[in-house]
Amino acid sequence: MRIGRKIADRRKELGITQEELADQLHVSTQAVSRWENEWNLPDLDKIPDIAEVLKISVSSLLEEDSVVYSWKVRDQMFSEEHMFTRLKTIAEIKGLRETYKALYYSREKHQGQFRKKQKYSDVMIPYVYHPLMMACHAQSMGLAEDTLLAVILLHDVCEDCGVSPDELPFSEEVRTAVDLLTKKPDARLSKEESTAQYYAAIARNRTASMAKAIDRCNNVSTMALSFSDEKLKAYIEETENYVIPLLASIKQNCPEYNNALFLIKYQMLSVLESLKAMLLGR
Repeated sequence: MRIGRKIADRRKELGITQEELADQLHVSTQAVSRWENEWNLPDLDKIPDIAEVLKISVSSLLEEDSVVYSWKVRDQMFSEEHMFTRLKTIAEIKGLRETYKALYYSREKHQGQFRKKQKYSDVMIPYVYHPLMMACHAQSMGLAEDTLLAVILLHDVCEDCGVSPDELPFSEEVRTAVDLLTKKPDARLSKEESTAQYYAAIARNRTASMAKAIDRCNNVSTMALSFSDEKLKAYIEETENYVIPLLASIKQNCPEYNNALFLIKYQMLSVLESLKAMLLGR
C-alpha cells in the first residue's frame, strides 16, 4: 500500500476529515487531497508530523506493505502409505525380492525419524517418505531394477540409523552401493577433498550413481524451503560441481539410462535456476 492510501485509510479510521487533518498539519485541504489521491507526495519534513497526527510510526507510514498470499505450501505431495503400497504391489507382481524386503527394512530403521521441517509449516514428515518418493520416481521412469530400487530405499539407512553396510541383510551388490552412498568423515581430508573423493567413488558404480542422481533431484526439489540461504548456496554449488558431472558420466557409461537422465537433469536444472533467481532477487 502506498503512502497516500495509508494516509487516507488511517484518517478515516480516526474519524477526521481532510480539513481537520490539514489544520493540524498547517497545510491546505487541497494538499491533503493531492496526497491521498497520490498526485503528490508529502514533503519529507512533513512525514514525522503526519505520523504523529495519524498516531502511527514513521516506518509504517513509509514502508510498502508486504504482499499477502493465500497459497498453502504443500509439505507432503503424496501419501506415504499409498507410495509404500504401490511399491509393495509392484515388487510382488514383478518378483522384486530385495525391493520388497527393503521396503519393510527401511521403514523399520527410519521409524521415529523425520525430514527437516519446512520454514512455512509445522508438519513433521516421516523420514521414510524420502526414499519412498525416490523409489516411486525411479519406477515411474521405467527404472524397475530390483537392485536399484532396493539401494534407493536403503541409501540413508547406514548413515542415519547406525547400521554398518556389512550388517545389511541384502546382496553384495546392494551392500556395496549403499556403502558408497554413505558419507564417512575423514579428518585427514579437507571438506572439498572429501566431497571429491565421495563422488569419484560413486561414479565408478552404476547403481550408486543412479541412486545418487535421483536422491539429489528429490532433495533439490523438496528441501529448498528448509535451507538457509547459505546452505542453499552451498547445495547449488555442490550440485553443479559434482552431481551434474555425475549425470554426464552415467550418460556416457550407461546409455540405457538416457531417457531417465533427461528427465532428472531437466527437473534438477529447472529448480536450480529458479533457486538462483530467488537468491539473486533477495
